[in-house]
Amino acid sequence: MAGNETRPLIVKRKKVIAGGGHHGGAWKVAYADFVTAMMAFFMLMWLLNATTEQQRKGIADYFSPTIPITRISGGGDGAFGGDSPFSETSIAQNGTGATNLRPTEGRQSLGLSGTDHAQAVAEDTAALAALEAALTGDSRLSEDLMAHVQTRLSDEGLVIEIFSRPGQEIFDPDTGQPAIWLPELARVMAELFGTVINDVALGGHVAAEPVVVASETRWRVSTDRAQLFRAMLEAGGLAPRRIQRVTGHADRQATGANPMALRNDRLEVIVLRRDL
Repeated sequence: MAGNETRPLIVKRKKVIAGGGHHGGAWKVAYADFVTAMMAFFMLMWLLNATTEQQRKGIADYFSPTIPITRISGGGDGAFGGDSPFSETSIAQNGTGATNLRPTEGRQSLGLSGTDHAQAVAEDTAALAALEAALTGDSRLSEDLMAHVQTRLSDEGLVIEIFSRPGQEIFDPDTGQPAIWLPELARVMAELFGTVINDVALGGHVAAEPVVVASETRWRVSTDRAQLFRAMLEAGGLAPRRIQRVTGHADRQATGANPMALRNDRLEVIVLRRDL
């Protein structure tokens, strides 16, 4: 008993925690990752349902660019507009990339480079401008006749309009016969067209009729007039194979606010730009 009295008294207290504690914060990180993944999944499903195939391709290209960006090819539409900043000359190759000293294989096989192509386009434009000047300044065409002619250069080529004037129609409205001066104009135009190698397109237009007398004959009349002028050009010496199309537009393309104006009775001759 004496030995037991000398042992120290040890009191053990047990701490009881209600709810089991938080067991660390790792589960919160895992749960946040799960919520983020689910949000991304539902956003992906929404995009697949709400976009077109072209839009989806654009989104995919944004995250994985497929446009080549190389030393000799500008790939975007930014400051350089797709041109290479490393071009040897001031004119860089467009579209297919490469410079005039290092053209792409496809264009090199055709003997074309960026500078050559730009020069060919410039030469074609200059030829059309010279043709326009020759037509408007031809001494064989009187001032009264040239008052029926209007020319302009467009993206499609040199557009030559031959139109009616009050009391001086290009075609008789009753008989459909052409004006006496129209064959002479066609002959001069065919001769001048021989100075270039560009193809030609023809279009016929007519003025609209009042609603009470309007009929579907407008299509036939405009087409017949274009065909008649085609025959005049061929009679004047223009090779038939150079005429690429002959169309009738009826009264669908008025030149002004009034579709019944006499100015809408016209022939449209286009010396087409070359496919360079």
